[in-house]
Amino acid sequence: MNVSPIPGMEAAAGAPLDLDDFLMRARTRLLASPDLDGDPVRGDHELTPEIRALVAALPARGAAVLVPIVARARPTVLLTLRSAHLSSHAAQIAFPGGKIDPEDDGPLGAALREAQEEVGLAPALVAPLGYLDAYLSRTGYRIVPVVGLVQPEFGLTLNPGEVDEAFEVPLDFLMSPGNHQRESREWLGMMRTFHAMTYEKRRIWGITAGILRSLYERIYA
Repeated sequence: MNVSPIPGMEAAAGAPLDLDDFLMRARTRLLASPDLDGDPVRGDHELTPEIRALVAALPARGAAVLVPIVARARPTVLLTLRSAHLSSHAAQIAFPGGKIDPEDDGPLGAALREAQEEVGLAPALVAPLGYLDAYLSRTGYRIVPVVGLVQPEFGLTLNPGEVDEAFEVPLDFLMSPGNHQRESREWLGMMRTFHAMTYEKRRIWGITAGILRSLYERIYA
């Protein structure tokens, strides 16, 4: 597996931010409504264009994730470690989220429901701030990231069938381009390239890192 910094980012400084600065930017730069139509620009195909042709043969499926920004003086992002026993994306770091069900109130309803089901995060503690561009996964999911501000007095109850752990990572670490990498490895006979970040001993990669990169580009770039 090959690992490299994003070109031009090797010496870039982290974006100095506090909660008020983030909120000011988020309210003017996030999408006001979810990206439900059109061909997603963001996705696993961004760094590996060959994936797009493979995804075209798959049925389109809607999904949503919550990007939970915890309202601390130094804001954090709440992430989960998926159960090692899951059939897909096992033991990977992820946002709370999943498929959009017919009874959900769109991506926002799905993201809030999944966060409550996976980690016990009460919807009343989440204030929606806006949306990121839809992210197309290599498995055919069109994922709508919902950015929400989470009150810090939340309590969590993990669903052991889906989540092994929940933890917070400082937002300024994740938004510092010097911490953004690209990794490559062989997949289905091709070299797949994807975003990655490592916080302490936690490796964030694939869809989750790609969505965090999308957040950085929309809010701070």
